[in-house]
Amino acid sequence: MFTGIIEARGTIKALAAKGNDCRLTIAVGDLDMGDVALGDSIAVDGICLTVVQFSTTDVAMDASAETLDKTTLGDFRVGRAVNLEKALTPTTRLGGHLVSGHVDGVGIIESRQPVGESLRFCVRIPDGLAKYVAVKGSICIDGVSLTVNRVDGALFEVNIIPHTGMITTINEYKVGRRVNIEVDLVARYLERLLLGDKAATANGTGVSLELLAEHGFLKG
Repeated sequence: MFTGIIEARGTIKALAAKGNDCRLTIAVGDLDMGDVALGDSIAVDGICLTVVQFSTTDVAMDASAETLDKTTLGDFRVGRAVNLEKALTPTTRLGGHLVSGHVDGVGIIESRQPVGESLRFCVRIPDGLAKYVAVKGSICIDGVSLTVNRVDGALFEVNIIPHTGMITTINEYKVGRRVNIEVDLVARYLERLLLGDKAATANGTGVSLELLAEHGFLKG
């Protein structure tokens, strides 16, 4: 588990194919590796990966073909900057929100607009994820915990303050960039809980207006 509070910016140092999989070597920048051990989890642009080799300056992690297919990892090139966060501990401050590091889908940056000293980004997500995104709710973009300011169908907006832009890769985003999206963990579990016994039915349709009305979430 993670918090979505980025600890350092790393740089892709090497990419090596291993069959259909890939091994990444990342220069970790300012990330403190003093408490890292083999098998630990580190989120790379919001993707939870396992440490297989490390030193004080570098870390190597393997990514499966599934991860390459379902995230932006296939876009990575040597020299690319990435957001890094070590897994949380029982004493970690939860300054963002609970983040699993399991990417739900890939979004697209639709617009970038300066607003005062901040930046406003509009992001398009896959239609199937739109139901999990709510105004003033939490969302994770490339591992960064952010607050949703506006929602319009499969589009949502976030504001990036200068500090967040400086310590993450977000200032580099341009229109058309693909980003990893993880929706709020609570929203995903709530959907399953609302299904009740229907959750055990194969090929279920998920939460419907009828189901929400049944549980008192809609008024007649």
